[in-house]
Amino acid sequence: MGLFGFGRKRAKRQAEEDVKDEEDKSKGLDKSKDAEESTEQSDLTSETDRDETAAKQDEAEQSGQGPWDSMDPEAPDTDEYLDIGALMLPFLQGSELRLKANSQTGDVLGATITYKSSSLELEPFAAPKSLGLWDEVRADLLKANPSCKEVDGVFGKELTLPVKVKGKNLLTRVVGIDGPRWMLRGIFSGPAAKGGKEKDVLDGYLADLVVVRGDEPLAPRDLVPMHAPITPNQRRGEAEDSESKDDESAQIPGKPEGPFDSDQQTEVKTTLSRGPMFSEVR
Repeated sequence: MGLFGFGRKRAKRQAEEDVKDEEDKSKGLDKSKDAEESTEQSDLTSETDRDETAAKQDEAEQSGQGPWDSMDPEAPDTDEYLDIGALMLPFLQGSELRLKANSQTGDVLGATITYKSSSLELEPFAAPKSLGLWDEVRADLLKANPSCKEVDGVFGKELTLPVKVKGKNLLTRVVGIDGPRWMLRGIFSGPAAKGGKEKDVLDGYLADLVVVRGDEPLAPRDLVPMHAPITPNQRRGEAEDSESKDDESAQIPGKPEGPFDSDQQTEVKTTLSRGPMFSEVR
């Protein structure tokens, strides 16, 4: 009897252990399944995050702003723009245009737009095909000017740089935009260097601008050639009768060819102040 009774207890314990094992096994399978589902959900979330990030990047690229390249199909219509060679400038009510030129040769070295108490100086440079130039130029300016600071701006990384003009400290805001084989540098001064309505207006002006790089073989940091302004009416007149040389409105100033010499390039690279200017256009 004792042996029989012991055997039943052992059998009962064995049965209980088997049931427990089945329960543990079942629970283990459930945990494994939960882990798999959690992993799959995590993978899906990661993929979703990546897709959203990519979508945002694509949207940012597709809704990009200017300055524009003249060959970009999304570039603004320049029929009513002012042509100064490397730059097609939109008209801005209440603004003035001044061109900076070499006093000896007359070559145009830059353009400055003045709006109310602010100004925007523009200089287009040739750049490598595969690499942008602004990162390199920005690094040079930071190294050469201890008071220069790098900040995030409307056009990406930009610099705030105090300069002395006629004995007074003037805060400037330096931006650079890389395009296909060109880099455009813009120097804001006055209220547009700090903020407010004048900054918004000149930022918008710069964003609407179109760069004409041309096919000239230029070394990086060479200025892309510019010339005296040609108005839309002059372009239309020239198109209607290109042989009418007696008609002053149809005459187009000669466009400089090739890079400027090294002395002129050095002059442009090392100064942020305004040089001699001429040809004011309202």
